[in-house]
Amino acid sequence: MSAVGKYIYTAEGREQPLYYLEGGAGWPVLLLHGWGCSSETMLPVFQHLVADFHVYCFDLPGFGLSPEPPAAWDTAAYARLLAEFVQQNCSRPPVLLAHSFGGRLSLRLAAEGVPHKMILTGCAGLKAHRGLDYYAKVYSYKAAKKLLSLPGLNGRKQEILDKARAKSGSADYRQASEVMRAVFVKTVNEDQTANLVKVQAPTILFWGEQDTATPLVDGRLMESKMRDAALIVKPGGTHFAYLEFLPEFLAICDSFLAPEKAARDLQ
Repeated sequence: MSAVGKYIYTAEGREQPLYYLEGGAGWPVLLLHGWGCSSETMLPVFQHLVADFHVYCFDLPGFGLSPEPPAAWDTAAYARLLAEFVQQNCSRPPVLLAHSFGGRLSLRLAAEGVPHKMILTGCAGLKAHRGLDYYAKVYSYKAAKKLLSLPGLNGRKQEILDKARAKSGSADYRQASEVMRAVFVKTVNEDQTANLVKVQAPTILFWGEQDTATPLVDGRLMESKMRDAALIVKPGGTHFAYLEFLPEFLAICDSFLAPEKAARDLQ
Protein backbone atom coordinates (compact mmCIF):
# COMPACT_ATOMS: atom_id res chain seq x y z
CA MET A 1 0.00 0.00 0.00
CA SER A 2 1.12 3.55 -0.72
CA ALA A 3 -0.29 6.90 0.29
CA VAL A 4 0.17 10.57 -0.57
CA GLY A 5 1.82 12.47 2.27
CA LYS A 6 2.39 16.17 2.91
CA TYR A 7 5.21 17.59 4.99
CA ILE A 8 5.10 21.23 6.06
CA TYR A 9 8.42 23.06 6.09
CA THR A 10 8.78 26.70 7.13
CA ALA A 11 10.93 28.80 4.81
CA GLU A 12 11.27 32.57 4.46
CA GLY A 13 8.49 33.00 7.01
CA ARG A 14 5.88 30.90 5.24
CA GLU A 15 4.80 27.28 5.07
CA GLN A 16 6.25 25.21 2.23
CA PRO A 17 4.25 22.00 1.62
CA LEU A 18 6.24 19.05 0.32
CA TYR A 19 4.15 16.28 -1.25
CA TYR A 20 5.32 12.70 -1.60
CA LEU A 21 4.26 9.11 -2.11
CA GLU A 22 5.01 6.84 0.84
CA GLY A 23 4.88 3.09 1.14
CA GLY A 24 6.52 -0.03 2.46
CA ALA A 25 8.51 -0.77 5.58
CA GLY A 26 12.17 -1.18 6.43
CA TRP A 27 15.23 0.95 5.72
CA PRO A 28 14.23 4.47 4.51
CA VAL A 29 14.83 5.24 0.82
CA LEU A 30 14.26 8.72 -0.64
CA LEU A 31 13.59 9.08 -4.37
CA LEU A 32 14.51 12.47 -5.89
CA HIS A 33 13.49 13.27 -9.46
CA GLY A 34 15.15 15.43 -12.11
CA TRP A 35 14.38 18.96 -13.31
CA GLY A 36 11.05 19.37 -15.11
CA CYS A 37 9.90 16.01 -13.76
CA SER A 38 8.01 14.83 -10.69
CA SER A 39 7.46 11.72 -8.62
CA GLU A 40 5.79 10.23 -11.72
CA THR A 41 9.14 9.60 -13.41
CA MET A 42 10.31 7.64 -10.38
CA LEU A 43 7.17 5.50 -10.07
CA PRO A 44 8.69 2.31 -11.57
CA VAL A 45 11.50 2.49 -9.01
CA PHE A 46 9.06 3.24 -6.19
CA GLN A 47 6.83 0.33 -7.13
CA HIS A 48 9.78 -2.04 -7.12
CA LEU A 49 11.48 -0.92 -3.90
CA VAL A 50 8.34 -0.54 -1.79
CA ALA A 51 8.21 -4.32 -1.31
CA ASP A 52 11.41 -4.25 0.76
CA PHE A 53 11.95 -0.69 2.00
CA HIS A 54 10.17 2.31 3.49
CA VAL A 55 10.15 4.51 0.38
CA TYR A 56 9.40 8.22 0.01
CA CYS A 57 8.98 9.48 -3.56
CA PHE A 58 8.96 13.28 -3.60
CA ASP A 59 7.53 16.06 -5.70
CA LEU A 60 10.31 18.54 -5.04
CA PRO A 61 9.25 22.19 -4.49
CA GLY A 62 8.19 23.72 -7.79
CA PHE A 63 7.31 20.37 -9.40
CA GLY A 64 4.32 18.04 -9.39
CA LEU A 65 1.96 18.79 -6.49
CA SER A 66 4.51 20.72 -4.43
CA PRO A 67 4.25 24.52 -4.83
CA GLU A 68 7.30 26.50 -5.83
CA PRO A 69 9.58 27.82 -3.09
CA PRO A 70 9.01 31.32 -1.73
CA ALA A 71 12.30 32.54 -3.20
CA ALA A 72 14.96 31.51 -5.71
CA TRP A 73 16.37 28.51 -3.84
CA ASP A 74 19.77 27.04 -4.52
CA THR A 75 20.68 23.42 -3.78
CA ALA A 76 21.59 24.32 -0.20
CA ALA A 77 18.04 25.56 0.43
CA TYR A 78 16.48 22.42 -1.08
CA ALA A 79 18.90 20.32 0.96
CA ARG A 80 17.87 22.02 4.20
CA LEU A 81 14.26 21.02 3.61
CA LEU A 82 15.20 17.43 2.87
CA ALA A 83 17.59 17.23 5.83
CA GLU A 84 14.83 18.40 8.15
CA PHE A 85 12.44 15.85 6.63
CA VAL A 86 15.00 13.10 7.27
CA GLN A 87 15.49 14.23 10.85
CA GLN A 88 11.74 14.21 11.50
CA ASN A 89 10.75 11.06 9.62
CA CYS A 90 13.67 8.65 9.25
CA SER A 91 14.83 6.47 12.12
CA ARG A 92 18.04 5.66 10.22
CA PRO A 93 20.24 7.57 7.76
CA PRO A 94 18.41 7.06 4.46
CA VAL A 95 19.43 5.76 1.08
CA LEU A 96 19.17 8.49 -1.56
CA LEU A 97 18.21 7.38 -5.06
CA ALA A 98 18.25 10.35 -7.39
CA HIS A 99 18.23 11.41 -11.03
CA SER A 100 19.79 14.56 -12.50
CA PHE A 101 18.61 17.59 -10.45
CA GLY A 102 17.84 15.22 -7.58
CA GLY A 103 21.47 14.19 -7.76
CA ARG A 104 22.54 17.81 -7.26
CA LEU A 105 20.64 17.82 -4.00
CA SER A 106 22.02 14.43 -3.02
CA LEU A 107 25.61 15.60 -3.42
CA ARG A 108 24.87 18.56 -1.17
CA LEU A 109 23.25 16.30 1.45
CA ALA A 110 26.08 13.77 1.21
CA ALA A 111 28.69 16.46 1.80
CA GLU A 112 26.86 17.08 5.09
CA GLY A 113 26.81 13.39 6.01
CA VAL A 114 23.04 12.85 5.66
CA PRO A 115 22.74 9.64 3.55
CA HIS A 116 23.74 6.10 4.41
CA LYS A 117 24.19 5.15 0.73
CA MET A 118 23.41 6.74 -2.65
CA ILE A 119 22.37 5.56 -6.09
CA LEU A 120 22.77 8.45 -8.54
CA THR A 121 21.83 8.27 -12.21
CA GLY A 122 22.66 11.00 -14.72
CA CYS A 123 23.71 13.03 -11.70
CA ALA A 124 23.96 16.79 -12.21
CA GLY A 125 26.03 19.07 -10.04
CA LEU A 126 29.23 19.87 -11.91
CA LYS A 127 30.00 22.87 -14.09
CA ALA A 128 27.50 23.22 -16.93
CA HIS A 129 28.80 22.14 -20.34
CA ARG A 130 26.08 23.89 -22.40
CA GLY A 131 23.80 26.91 -22.33
CA LEU A 132 20.56 27.29 -20.37
CA ASP A 133 18.28 26.82 -23.39
CA TYR A 134 19.78 23.40 -24.03
CA TYR A 135 19.18 22.23 -20.47
CA ALA A 136 15.60 23.54 -20.49
CA LYS A 137 14.92 21.30 -23.47
CA VAL A 138 16.69 18.20 -22.18
CA TYR A 139 15.24 18.32 -18.66
CA SER A 140 11.61 18.59 -19.77
CA TYR A 141 10.88 16.87 -23.07
CA LYS A 142 13.03 13.76 -22.80
CA ALA A 143 11.72 12.82 -19.37
CA ALA A 144 8.17 12.46 -20.66
CA LYS A 145 9.31 10.71 -23.84
CA LYS A 146 11.04 7.94 -21.88
CA LEU A 147 7.87 7.22 -19.89
CA LEU A 148 5.96 6.06 -22.94
CA SER A 149 7.29 2.52 -22.98
CA LEU A 150 6.94 1.84 -19.24
CA PRO A 151 4.34 -0.74 -18.14
CA GLY A 152 1.24 0.96 -16.83
CA LEU A 153 2.11 4.32 -18.35
CA ASN A 154 2.11 3.68 -22.09
CA GLY A 155 -1.69 4.00 -22.16
CA ARG A 156 -1.21 7.70 -21.42
CA LYS A 157 1.00 8.19 -24.46
CA GLN A 158 -0.89 11.08 -26.04
CA GLU A 159 -1.35 12.95 -22.76
CA ILE A 160 2.33 12.67 -21.89
CA LEU A 161 3.46 13.67 -25.39
CA ASP A 162 1.18 16.70 -25.40
CA LYS A 163 2.62 17.88 -22.09
CA ALA A 164 6.14 17.30 -23.31
CA ARG A 165 5.66 19.20 -26.56
CA ALA A 166 4.11 22.11 -24.68
CA LYS A 167 7.24 22.33 -22.54
CA SER A 168 9.93 21.52 -25.08
CA GLY A 169 12.85 23.75 -25.93
CA SER A 170 13.59 27.06 -24.34
CA ALA A 171 9.84 27.69 -23.96
CA ASP A 172 10.01 25.63 -20.77
CA TYR A 173 12.42 28.17 -19.34
CA ARG A 174 10.53 31.22 -20.65
CA GLN A 175 7.12 30.02 -19.44
CA ALA A 176 8.30 29.06 -15.97
CA SER A 177 7.54 31.43 -13.14
CA GLU A 178 10.07 34.08 -12.26
CA VAL A 179 11.04 32.14 -9.14
CA MET A 180 11.58 28.83 -10.94
CA ARG A 181 13.58 30.53 -13.71
CA ALA A 182 15.85 31.93 -11.02
CA VAL A 183 16.09 28.51 -9.34
CA PHE A 184 16.99 27.01 -12.72
CA VAL A 185 19.77 29.52 -13.35
CA LYS A 186 21.18 29.17 -9.83
CA THR A 187 21.26 25.40 -9.77
CA VAL A 188 22.49 24.80 -13.32
CA ASN A 189 25.40 27.16 -12.71
CA GLU A 190 26.44 25.57 -9.42
CA ASP A 191 29.62 23.50 -9.39
CA GLN A 192 29.84 20.99 -6.56
CA THR A 193 33.22 19.53 -7.47
CA ALA A 194 34.55 20.61 -4.07
CA ASN A 195 31.80 18.62 -2.34
CA LEU A 196 32.77 15.33 -3.98
CA VAL A 197 35.73 14.69 -1.66
CA LYS A 198 33.43 15.20 1.34
CA VAL A 199 31.10 12.36 0.31
CA GLN A 200 31.59 9.36 2.59
CA ALA A 201 28.47 7.37 1.67
CA PRO A 202 29.04 4.35 -0.62
CA THR A 203 27.65 5.35 -4.01
CA ILE A 204 26.60 3.72 -7.27
CA LEU A 205 26.79 6.01 -10.32
CA PHE A 206 24.58 4.71 -13.16
CA TRP A 207 25.29 6.51 -16.43
CA GLY A 208 24.23 6.46 -20.06
CA GLU A 209 27.23 6.52 -22.38
CA GLN A 210 25.41 8.95 -24.71
CA ASP A 211 24.13 11.27 -21.97
CA THR A 212 24.44 14.79 -23.36
CA ALA A 213 22.86 16.62 -20.40
CA THR A 214 25.31 15.29 -17.81
CA PRO A 215 28.13 13.85 -19.95
CA LEU A 216 29.96 10.68 -19.00
CA VAL A 217 33.04 12.75 -18.20
CA ASP A 218 31.07 14.05 -15.19
CA GLY A 219 30.44 10.54 -13.97
CA ARG A 220 34.10 9.62 -14.33
CA LEU A 221 35.13 12.72 -12.37
CA MET A 222 32.65 11.92 -9.61
CA GLU A 223 33.93 8.36 -9.36
CA SER A 224 37.54 9.56 -9.14
CA LYS A 225 36.86 12.18 -6.45
CA MET A 226 34.44 10.33 -4.18
CA ARG A 227 35.79 8.03 -1.50
CA ASP A 228 33.62 4.97 -2.27
CA ALA A 229 31.93 5.24 -5.67
CA ALA A 230 31.48 2.79 -8.52
CA LEU A 231 30.53 3.94 -12.03
CA ILE A 232 28.33 1.70 -14.21
CA VAL A 233 28.12 2.82 -17.84
CA LYS A 234 25.38 1.68 -20.21
CA PRO A 235 26.35 1.76 -23.92
CA GLY A 236 23.65 3.52 -25.91
CA GLY A 237 22.08 4.96 -22.80
CA THR A 238 21.05 8.61 -22.58
CA HIS A 239 20.29 10.94 -19.67
CA PHE A 240 17.41 8.61 -18.80
CA ALA A 241 19.40 5.38 -18.77
CA TYR A 242 17.68 4.26 -15.57
CA LEU A 243 14.39 4.05 -17.50
CA GLU A 244 15.90 2.72 -20.71
CA PHE A 245 17.59 -0.12 -18.80
CA LEU A 246 15.06 -0.39 -16.00
CA PRO A 247 15.31 -4.15 -15.21
CA GLU A 248 19.10 -3.95 -14.95
CA PHE A 249 18.95 -0.75 -12.94
CA LEU A 250 16.54 -2.32 -10.45
CA ALA A 251 18.71 -5.44 -10.19
CA ILE A 252 21.69 -3.24 -9.34
CA CYS A 253 19.62 -1.48 -6.69
CA ASP A 254 18.61 -4.83 -5.20
CA SER A 255 22.20 -6.04 -5.03
CA PHE A 256 23.59 -2.79 -3.60
CA LEU A 257 20.85 -2.58 -0.97
CA ALA A 258 20.79 -6.26 0.01
CA PRO A 259 22.33 -5.55 3.47
CA GLU A 260 19.66 -2.92 4.18
CA LYS A 261 16.91 -5.33 3.13
CA ALA A 262 18.41 -8.00 5.39
CA ALA A 263 18.37 -5.55 8.30
CA ARG A 264 14.61 -5.25 7.91
CA ASP A 265 14.17 -9.01 7.74
CA LEU A 266 16.08 -9.40 11.02
CA GLN A 267 13.81 -7.03 12.91
